[in-house]
Amino acid sequence: MDAGLLAQYAVIAVAVIASLAIVMRSQFPTATRKLRIAMALPMLREGMPGWMKGLGRRIAPLPRGGGNGCGGCDSCD
Repeated sequence: MDAGLLAQYAVIAVAVIASLAIVMRSQFPTATRKLRIAMALPMLREGMPGWMKGLGRRIAPLPRGGGNGCGGCDSCD
């Protein structure tokens, strides 16, 4: 396989993954949040290397605020 063709495939793969991430975040925010939590929790367990814990913290979504004015509409994110 030619190096130029391989580079084209790599760029297309990155574009498809970025598009999928944008659509998931805008159309399915709850599913995206659950997926991020499911991916991050195993990385944050005791005994994992520091680089893996850092990656898990980066993947994990921010905690939800459940203040007094929260109506439970899930649009706080």
